[in-house]
Amino acid sequence: MGKVFGFMLALAVWTKAFAFTDVSAEEFAKLMKEKDVFILDVRTPEEFDKDGHIKNSNLIPIQLFEYIDLRGLKGKKVLVYCRSGNRSATASRFLEDMGLTKVYNLKGGIIEWKSKGFPVEYGFWLKKGD
Repeated sequence: MGKVFGFMLALAVWTKAFAFTDVSAEEFAKLMKEKDVFILDVRTPEEFDKDGHIKNSNLIPIQLFEYIDLRGLKGKKVLVYCRSGNRSATASRFLEDMGLTKVYNLKGGIIEWKSKGFPVEYGFWLKKGD
């Protein structure tokens, strides 16, 4: 019984050490203000453009993850979001498989973000002077 309990405890600690963290819109906003943060939107370009996006987001649709190596983000806090939080949870697991350890998933996605009154930007292209 002791060996099984010890194994289960070690597994729980190991899983938590390498698991991404789900955060609320409020926590996400606080994390955005910290140093070495990379904000990642994993939706489609159409969603990014039409439904709005969080300022300073980097658009990398989840469909491209199997073709892109994001290990260069190690050491940064990676804040991930999508429309509702499902694709971003999947993306967060991909990032962990790449060895990233500071991954934060926006629970409820941009729907939750907007419902809490946080700002979004619209449009895909930078305006002249940006």
